[in-house]
Amino acid sequence: MAADVTSVPVEETAGPGTGSSRSGYVRYVGGKLGGAVVSLLAVLVTGFFLFRLIPGDPVKTMTGGRPISTAQLAEYRREFGLDLPLWEQFTDYCGKALTGDLGTSYQFRAPVIDKISEALPNTLLLTGTAFVLYTALGMFLGTRSAWRNGSLSDRFNTGLALTLYSVPSFWLGLLLIIVFSVGVGPIPGLFPTGGMESGDKEGFAYVLDVAHHLVLPVVTLVAVEYGQTLLVTRSALLDEMGSDYLTTARAKGLRDDLVRRRHAVPNALLPTVTLVFVNLGRTVAGVILVETVFSWPGLGGLFYQALSVPDLPLVQGLFLFFAAAVIVMNTLADLVYPLLDPRVGR
Repeated sequence: MAADVTSVPVEETAGPGTGSSRSGYVRYVGGKLGGAVVSLLAVLVTGFFLFRLIPGDPVKTMTGGRPISTAQLAEYRREFGLDLPLWEQFTDYCGKALTGDLGTSYQFRAPVIDKISEALPNTLLLTGTAFVLYTALGMFLGTRSAWRNGSLSDRFNTGLALTLYSVPSFWLGLLLIIVFSVGVGPIPGLFPTGGMESGDKEGFAYVLDVAHHLVLPVVTLVAVEYGQTLLVTRSALLDEMGSDYLTTARAKGLRDDLVRRRHAVPNALLPTVTLVFVNLGRTVAGVILVETVFSWPGLGGLFYQALSVPDLPLVQGLFLFFAAAVIVMNTLADLVYPLLDPRVGR
């Protein structure tokens, strides 16, 4: 008599590489991408109406207060499309933005996308350098502080990080300019007060000149931003400290450094990865206050110039660009999660 064989559904025995898991991941990715698109559309709408609330008349500001006839004012308004009804301006703005046309700057009389392209490399140089330094420093000190929780070094690192993180970046930047650019007492002025370069220099001399101008704004950004990475890394690692797998790893005779590096840190990465991607988005967006204080010719300084007019197409274009950078990086972080933790996205 044949043995009774019970059929087991395939989905119940399937591993992580099965069709069910793949379809779950596809739904997860689709949801995240859909959310990113909705967020971008919301930013597009918000950016248009938000900056219409800024007080001031762009046309009168651009004339520099010079006497100008009513006919000339009307001509300027017609040229910039400010004479159209608000709803017509909005539909025109959305239609062009969706095709990559962010309009023409009022004050520069140049396409907004061109002005962004010109300033973007300068911003990436400044904020990209700072991003690498404060991310590495924050993760290193955060890991050390968590592993030596309660020690003197932990209390010192955490206290210093909290203090610097609460300091306004523009205030710290001004303080560094006073001390290290102007000079105080026996401390001479060692660094430029602002800008990106001193004059006509070429080759390696130009590289050194830019690096010299880069020191103070980078130090400002690193000092203010590294604390956030330190605190998030420390908190995530502390949550893993009492886990059974760490006890097992120690019981196998692994050195403390190996237990931390190979087991604890990889499992505590998710919150830090989120923060890294958000900061990466902010790197593309620039840092408005720091670039303004140090007269750095990047996107932040350009945004400040546009607000002072107000140059509506340039302000809207930069706002959309900044927000899109953060949204894209957040979405990338969500897509990376399942690679770090297979439980995400099932």
